[in-house]
Amino acid sequence: MEAERTGVKARLVKDLANELKIPVARFYGMLDVPKATIEAKVARDELVGGAGGQRALAMVRLLGQAHDIVSQSTAAGATRFETAHWLGEWIETPQPALGGRKPSDLLDTPTGFEIVSRTLGALESGSYL
Repeated sequence: MEAERTGVKARLVKDLANELKIPVARFYGMLDVPKATIEAKVARDELVGGAGGQRALAMVRLLGQAHDIVSQSTAAGATRFETAHWLGEWIETPQPALGGRKPSDLLDTPTGFEIVSRTLGALESGSYL
């Protein structure tokens, strides 16, 4: 909760984009924070606050959710699965459960993140939304 109030380190935001293998300019766009703003904050070791910081935290939660799903998998090769890379590709791929929209197109609001989180969770159980 404190990070929601104060913000997250800009370096975390940049590192998250790299971990998800999403071009930084695209990732910053998903967060609705200008690239120049993030890069300047990284250089000054500052925080990204406000809605952009909250969206970054929501992305961290989505990544955690994806890691949890993979960690519970009994499938062969699950321990070598590149969860972050997969999530980065998944959020940029149109999903039938979202009416053909990409999850990344819904990440501009808390409700959108909730819908994306539910859709991601449905993958674990194999249910169709």
